[in-house]
Amino acid sequence: MFVTVFLLLVALCAHGGNGLEEEAARGAGHVSVIIVGGTGDLAKKYLWQGFFQLYLHQAGGGNTFSFYGGGLSPAEKATPLLFEILKTVSCSKDVSPERCALLKEQFLRLSQYRQLKTLEDYQEMTKQIEEQLQQEGMVEAGRLFYLSVPAFAYADIAEKINSSCRPSSGAWLRVVLEKPFGHDYRSAQVLSTQLGNSLKEEEMYRIDHYLGKQVVSKILQFRKDNQRFLEPIWNRHHIERIEIVLKETLDVKGRIPFYDQYGVIRDVLQNHLTEVMMLLTMKLPQNLSSSDEVLRNKLEMLNSLMPLGKNQAVIGQYQGYQEEVQKELNRTKDRISHTPTFAAVVAHIHEAQYEGVPILLISGKMLDERVGYARVLFKNDVFCLQNHNNVHCKPKQIVFYFGHGSLGYPSVLVSKNLFKPAGTDALWKEVTDHKDVAVLGLSVSDYNVQVPAVDKEAYAELISHIFAGRKNSFVSTEILLASWALWTPLLNSLTSIFPRIYPGGSDNGAMLDVHLNGKEIKYNSEVVIISPDEMGGASPSSYQVMKGKFRSAEMVSAWTEDLIERLAADMQGAAEAAIHQGGVFHLALSGGSTPLALFHRLALYHFSFPWRDTHVWMVDERCVPPTEQDSNFHNLHEHLLQHIKIPYYNIHPMPVQLNQRLCVEEDGGALLYEEELKKLVNGSSFHFVLLGVGYDGHTASLFPGGKLDHHGESLVALTESPTKPHQRMSLTLGAINRAHKVAVLVMGKGKHELVTQLSRTTENLLRYPVTGVNPANGSLSWYIDYDALLG
Repeated sequence: MFVTVFLLLVALCAHGGNGLEEEAARGAGHVSVIIVGGTGDLAKKYLWQGFFQLYLHQAGGGNTFSFYGGGLSPAEKATPLLFEILKTVSCSKDVSPERCALLKEQFLRLSQYRQLKTLEDYQEMTKQIEEQLQQEGMVEAGRLFYLSVPAFAYADIAEKINSSCRPSSGAWLRVVLEKPFGHDYRSAQVLSTQLGNSLKEEEMYRIDHYLGKQVVSKILQFRKDNQRFLEPIWNRHHIERIEIVLKETLDVKGRIPFYDQYGVIRDVLQNHLTEVMMLLTMKLPQNLSSSDEVLRNKLEMLNSLMPLGKNQAVIGQYQGYQEEVQKELNRTKDRISHTPTFAAVVAHIHEAQYEGVPILLISGKMLDERVGYARVLFKNDVFCLQNHNNVHCKPKQIVFYFGHGSLGYPSVLVSKNLFKPAGTDALWKEVTDHKDVAVLGLSVSDYNVQVPAVDKEAYAELISHIFAGRKNSFVSTEILLASWALWTPLLNSLTSIFPRIYPGGSDNGAMLDVHLNGKEIKYNSEVVIISPDEMGGASPSSYQVMKGKFRSAEMVSAWTEDLIERLAADMQGAAEAAIHQGGVFHLALSGGSTPLALFHRLALYHFSFPWRDTHVWMVDERCVPPTEQDSNFHNLHEHLLQHIKIPYYNIHPMPVQLNQRLCVEEDGGALLYEEELKKLVNGSSFHFVLLGVGYDGHTASLFPGGKLDHHGESLVALTESPTKPHQRMSLTLGAINRAHKVAVLVMGKGKHELVTQLSRTTENLLRYPVTGVNPANGSLSWYIDYDALLG
């Protein structure tokens, strides 16, 4: 039976008028708090203390409370455990010992354990809540469920809450979810769908405790307070780079069953560091208290990030990790884990404001110190000839210091050669009695420093936001899925890469130092000796390319990924050579599914490709509107053009739709494309033509049985396909054979029989049009993956 303590708390804990107005706006009444997993580690360390703080600050403002610790264990076994945890909650220093003792006693009397295993258990708890409300004549304000359980249990619990624990009309329901929210885009999507079947979006609070850290929650307010200083310099002209770093000295002993499935990128970068990145780079909301605007601007920023691939990341693993895996998972020494415990990722934003500004996200276990910070480093255009300690020559930077490290306390530091930050936030104060320490290359005395006026724990802060219904400190479904859409391709690309082994602690030295090269990141030192045991017998490099001859022409063969990597590199080399010689590169690309992997490679990794001086032409096109899925241009745009920076007037789609008609010979589309080609391409000779080859031996839209010899001197022609859509437009063999370099890409086991036939066939245009590809003054190269070559 609960004891409702109300009048005494009004006297002890009454708030000022503003607090009461806020409570009135939320709706006063009784609040039931249910922590599912109430005797677990997280609840023990943070949650009960956070809810005790909520009780201290809110109970006198018109609300009464009851608290339930839920779990799978029977009540007689778990109740003593729960109350041992509850006895450890503490008050802040400004609360007298006598008052604290009284409030703790009341908190314990308002708390109880309930077994929450079956649907009937949830129904019984609801019945008890409603009986208490009726007996004591209380109006219900809402019910708060905190799911401190593994994510695989969310959907089942959400269904039970929905079917049996919803409050009566007028009261709110809030369900808090702990990370991880899935392990990739697909699993997050499935989990979101499952939860969406039981809960409304406004009822779900996905918690990322980093958003409750005082310095992190200060970022937007700091940007707002100092907008007049920051607006002129918060852009690519002034920012050199942004760093978001979380270093830890501990290993992951005791967490291996979880950690080995997730690793450092899923554990820290995809959530904590991505959230900080959004706060630093998102468009500043007009109204910081508007959850909708804050979340909308976060999503807009997240969607503007350039794709992440393996060239945007380096990974590492501390030396003792394998032994811990084998011990905790009871595996033999044959079990080699590729799970990274360290990662450094470079991200770029596809917006003019931040173009070319690298954003480094770095985290790892077993590093030299425990520290977390976000640094915005500005370019310095001052050079001091003699006095290099002059304030103007020191780094210009703003540091959001999360805590620990040499400084020890959370703070916002602005180097004195930038500006003196505004101090309009009453919750923060300026510190002048600096310790004799350095932070990121500067003595603390070289900064203007602001620290929180009162130290607040992250979970306690977020619990107060949940109670207030403030959602801008939580992860929405849209942001969750957009974040996984960004990180999943990178995670997939790293699955076959063995992380660099590092010894741990100060012994790491320079092993994990990274080097930025354009939009790519690498370790600064490339030579690292790794023993066979650490490698698990794996080769340090799977990049094996075989060269040879095929049909008397050059042949390059490799596994698919390596083959595409080589072809993209060759294409970029041809582009750079052509531009160096003549200032322009003319590239003709074929349609179909074969080149899609190449398009993805070019978009994700070849950020230095000279697209500005490249003209993209089409080898062939289907006679359908360019907006349809069957259109080669549509595929080219979807998979390549929209992801690169190429002038629109350098793109040359084939004019298959003229006068609202498709490929009508009288409209002269083929002739128009030929005239454009002759006008812009010197000697009508493309620098590089990429071709595929179909199962029937066709290339471009030149099919077996076609009258290829009737094209004469034409460079572009209308053709007929044996498959729908029948009508096509294509470069002729005459145009293809004028090129400086022609590449034929052949991939997949299904092409093995064709490759075998072509290796034995002389020129046979009627049966195999591809045999007519033979550049007059250029070179021909076949790029054939091992599946197609060897079957």
